[in-house]
Amino acid sequence: MERRKLGQLDVSAIGLGCATMTPFYGEPDPIEAVATIRRAAELGIDLLDTSDTYGNGRNEELISRAIAGRRSEYVIASKFGNLRRPDGTPAADGRPEYVRLACERSLRRLRTEAIDLYYIHRVDPAVPIEDTVGAMSVLVRDGKVRFLGISEASPRTIRRAHATHAMTAVPIEYSLWTRDVEGRVLDTCRELGIGFVGYSPLGRGFLTGTVTGREAMRDGDARLRMPRFQEDNLRQNLELVAGLRRLAAAERCTPAQLALAWVLSRGPWVVPIAGTSHRRWLEENTAACDIAISAATRQALDKISRPGAAAGARYPDRISRTLGI
Repeated sequence: MERRKLGQLDVSAIGLGCATMTPFYGEPDPIEAVATIRRAAELGIDLLDTSDTYGNGRNEELISRAIAGRRSEYVIASKFGNLRRPDGTPAADGRPEYVRLACERSLRRLRTEAIDLYYIHRVDPAVPIEDTVGAMSVLVRDGKVRFLGISEASPRTIRRAHATHAMTAVPIEYSLWTRDVEGRVLDTCRELGIGFVGYSPLGRGFLTGTVTGREAMRDGDARLRMPRFQEDNLRQNLELVAGLRRLAAAERCTPAQLALAWVLSRGPWVVPIAGTSHRRWLEENTAACDIAISAATRQALDKISRPGAAAGARYPDRISRTLGI
């Protein structure tokens, strides 16, 4: 497995996103999820991505069971501050007192002495970013956290955060159908020496070619509420996948592998986090590291997946308003 640098943190070139190991796209099998985490280490994948909001903490608890007795084999990245009000609307909490409280809770659930990479999951517009990051830096001083990062932030906020304490990584959605970060965000990370973590590099499973309609998604699947998976948008987006299928066949790989290989090709400081709770898909994803995309395929991918090609926003409006602050 190729290794890459997120700032000064050494990680596998592909990370394992764990969000769907607790209910997100439906009800997963916890036994298979644990087996998937353990298989990741065997394949050379050590970066595990979670958050205190995934499954309301149950995701971190599942990870703790999977890595019991094997903590040194993994780099754990977790997040805080992405909340939901009683009516379901999104909120953020970046208050210094909450930073420490959230970290202590995550440490207990993960059953670890330190979190390797701790992210601000959503920026709190009511709290100066310097105050939030300042509180996080105390966690580093106290040995509770090794490295810091900030998710879904604007270039200006990334710079302010980095000036307060070195940011190791910035996770934002990035894939063939979500290329919003190209330009200012990626340029900012490159300039400052911050690693970039592309989450949902398979377009929430859409770029695997396995989602052919809304009927393919189970009750409780969060994608059913997302604009890109609504009927009119979905029909248009399926044309993008049809093109990806043709190019993958020419490269003798699966659509998922080609989509991941494309993200990997964007720079040695870019690490995609491919989420799955199944060993078979994890193994398929891992093979993307061995794919060298031809110049002709790269050009064709840029044409069919040009920025803005996907129909529909990536999140509903109420969530979109909390991004890029």
